[in-house]
Amino acid sequence: MNPAVPTWAGVAASVALVVLSVAVAWQQRLHLAREIAIAAVRAGAQLVAVGAILLLVFRHTGLAGASGWLAVMVLIAGRVAARRAAGLPRALPIATAAAAAGTAATLGTLLALGVIATQARVVIPVGGMVVSGAMQATALVLVRLRDEVRSARPAIEARLALGLPAADAFAPHLRSTLRTALIPAIDSTKTVGLISLPGAMTGLILAGVDPLTAIRYQIVVMYMLLAAAALAALTAARLTERALFDDAHRLRPLTAQPQEARR
Repeated sequence: MNPAVPTWAGVAASVALVVLSVAVAWQQRLHLAREIAIAAVRAGAQLVAVGAILLLVFRHTGLAGASGWLAVMVLIAGRVAARRAAGLPRALPIATAAAAAGTAATLGTLLALGVIATQARVVIPVGGMVVSGAMQATALVLVRLRDEVRSARPAIEARLALGLPAADAFAPHLRSTLRTALIPAIDSTKTVGLISLPGAMTGLILAGVDPLTAIRYQIVVMYMLLAAAALAALTAARLTERALFDDAHRLRPLTAQPQEARR
């Protein structure tokens, strides 16, 4: 048994931290105590279930099983990102396509160049990180574009009235959105190792891997997350631009009021 990995008794003991969080929320009357408890129970149950499924995938399937698992992740990521951007036309297919594009291009490059192994136990966790990064960038783009259309519709329509095509009329808002969406990935890349040790590197070190070996893996992880965010953000922005304008270069109305996504 690896002494760096908590036992199930240790996991049970860590519930005390959840109790502490619930107590703080209750004492401060934040009305979040129940949500914290439900989130903790849900997280534990989900992770146990995922761990059991991954055990079967690792033992009995190869790259095909890993690809199927990643496809499910992409579908879930697209749904989560789309719910953040309620009101945009075709938000769900756009979000799913953006997450898929960022994931496929990034992970495909790593596999084609032999940077990571084709084993399911490697592809699934690495792919999960890529899907997560693509989802976050996609959600930021969709939410920001929705808000830009709501607040800047008169300016966009004024440019259209002056004879500018849809792409030119919308270009300033598209560029601003892409810059905003990429800031988290860029800042994380610039400060990696200075503020905190990232998850992949921390996990390898806890598993007993030499720190310099862990650093090599973490560098690859940071680069792939940056690429996934950039590709997903660009895909989401371009597809959203097409969905917002009709063939006559008219700005379509947003179809619904934004709602806070449920967790």
